[in-house]
Amino acid sequence: MDTFKVVEKFVSINGEAAHAGEIACFIRFAGCNLNCSYCDTAWANKQDVLSEALTCEEIYDYIVRSGVFNVTLTGGEPLLQPDIDKLLYKLSQNHNLRTEVETNGSIDVSEYFGLGGNIEFTIDYKLPGSGMSDKMCLNNFKNVRPVDTVKFVVSDYNDLEEAKKVIDYYGLADKTRVYLSSAFNIITPRDIVAFMIENNMNKVRIQLQMHKYIWEPDRKGV
Repeated sequence: MDTFKVVEKFVSINGEAAHAGEIACFIRFAGCNLNCSYCDTAWANKQDVLSEALTCEEIYDYIVRSGVFNVTLTGGEPLLQPDIDKLLYKLSQNHNLRTEVETNGSIDVSEYFGLGGNIEFTIDYKLPGSGMSDKMCLNNFKNVRPVDTVKFVVSDYNDLEEAKKVIDYYGLADKTRVYLSSAFNIITPRDIVAFMIENNMNKVRIQLQMHKYIWEPDRKGV
């Protein structure tokens, strides 16, 4: 029977993106194909990380038992899990659930668009400060839908300038939700706001990682 490597499962609030502040049932998968300079879940990407081998049915049952209808699949990189399409399909059949897949931008998400149901993607665009900007799957930013989100984690002024170029080039602010997020304790949110005002960045939002202000920044399970 196919299983998924799950390192955490818990109920907390969404700390960022379109459903920030709402409670959600989180499933965190092991492993990632990128190594971002500011990664705050690098522990989940180690080959020897402690994980549970859970079936699609076990994950689904845990989500349903939680009584929470927002579902966040995260990592690591959840789309690296073999047969993730089977889990997404299973979740899509329950129309009481709204599933957000947090993905790092390196994997084409469009193959999952036909699953139906309430499946949406929060797609990172890795900027130069991450060290991973050359790994992006650019089709994601051509094909992104209104229900999805594109997120830019910003480390410095150069990242801000690059984010603006990408947003303008793909017309992202006119076709989906766009967020700028400060790499925690690296750039101040006020610097991002100043850049947004200076560049008249309408329809773009700044976000703070809410969970890092409510709990300790490195705390797991939140």
